[in-house]
Amino acid sequence: MRFLEPVYDLIIIPYDTWMKRTKYAGDISKEKFAEIEPLLRSVRRSTKPTTIDLYEVFCAVLYLLRTGCQWRFLPGEFPKWQSVYAYWRKWNEPDQHGVSVLEQALKKSGWRGPRETGAQRLQHVLDCGRAKREEYRHG
Repeated sequence: MRFLEPVYDLIIIPYDTWMKRTKYAGDISKEKFAEIEPLLRSVRRSTKPTTIDLYEVFCAVLYLLRTGCQWRFLPGEFPKWQSVYAYWRKWNEPDQHGVSVLEQALKKSGWRGPRETGAQRLQHVLDCGRAKREEYRHG
């Protein structure tokens, strides 16, 4: 009967080395994120501790804004798309002035993206609807 010999020459890889995800063009630095993190955290109720890395969620939102991909096609390296979507919905709700927390965070971080945020799209839709109604009334 033959026993397996113990293996002592295994290389131990540090956790943060094998868990690093691909760096995307839309990602912001951790330093920039530290400036906007309190703003993003202010939206969520603080009844339960956060188990998800908000930096990764915010980078996933930036990826979606830059690429315009569908939620379900978010790369697997990011948190689950359902979680990212839930945060995006909270961050994208406009306040009484029509400005969302996401817009404030994007502006504060200096991010320049090709896509407008939900509050801007909503305002655009409302303006277009108002213009059409006025056209029919005077036409």
